[in-house]
Amino acid sequence: MGVFKNGFHGDSAYTFAIGEIEDEVKKLLKITKESLYKGIEKAIHGNRVGDIAFAVQQHTEKENGYGVVRELVGHGVGRHLHEDPQVPNYGKRGSGAKLREWMTIAIEPMINLGVKEVYHDEDGWTIRTKDNKPSAHFEHSVCVQKSKADILSSFTEIEAAEEANINLFNSHQ
Repeated sequence: MGVFKNGFHGDSAYTFAIGEIEDEVKKLLKITKESLYKGIEKAIHGNRVGDIAFAVQQHTEKENGYGVVRELVGHGVGRHLHEDPQVPNYGKRGSGAKLREWMTIAIEPMINLGVKEVYHDEDGWTIRTKDNKPSAHFEHSVCVQKSKADILSSFTEIEAAEEANINLFNSHQ
């Protein structure tokens, strides 16, 4: 979901589970969301884009064996929806653009249960994994600060609604 207000863009994404899902998909969603916050922890003044990328890749690919999508990345966000720098979800610590205070970026891990490769459908919009396994994507827009990034988007209402649905489902069983 994107927002354009007072000449500036915001960007956020959330993966929704529909119906009952397998435990391995629940874990994929959990680990992908955790990787978003691990990336956000590195979005501080003086760090580099590669520090964010490394944190995401370490948690998803190295520690949990998931595929990290290479073709789609996070980005700067401001007067345009997609600005520099690109913020990949894989990379080396200490590499890439230097993060500066007040820089606004969208961090958005796209993580696959299987292989990292994806392809676009003929409609030019739909993206699928090469092995047809599930994928997850979570995104926050953040403002880089000196000691801790300021998260500009929110999952609060979504997570509250999900929790209410889980409680409702459990009460009917």
